[in-house]
Amino acid sequence: MLTRIVLYTRDVDATARFYEQHFSFIQMDDPGDRITELRHPEGGAILMLHKAGKAQRMGQVLVKLVFDVEDVAAYIAARASDGLAFGPIHHADGYTYANAKDPDGNSISVSSRAFRRS
Repeated sequence: MLTRIVLYTRDVDATARFYEQHFSFIQMDDPGDRITELRHPEGGAILMLHKAGKAQRMGQVLVKLVFDVEDVAAYIAARASDGLAFGPIHHADGYTYANAKDPDGNSISVSSRAFRRS
């Protein structure tokens, strides 16, 4: 079972605020720990924010974080008022999705795939 995802970030505080504001994560800090954990109140994988080294390249598209939302259009409209811009809504096999980037250029997506009708 996948339980944790490490995201390397240039600005841990800004990235934590981004996921708190736009995806309702809660920041969990342990004094002296180099990792900042973000947990969602409904469960799911824990995002672990780690300060990136100077040589690390940001915004690789090898991984995309996908967040389940039932109504993609309504979600991205609400986030737009908070300053998060998504690309166009794409229609796939019975669901929709839209893409954006976090402050470090990591690919993120909101998708209604989990709610599609069989």
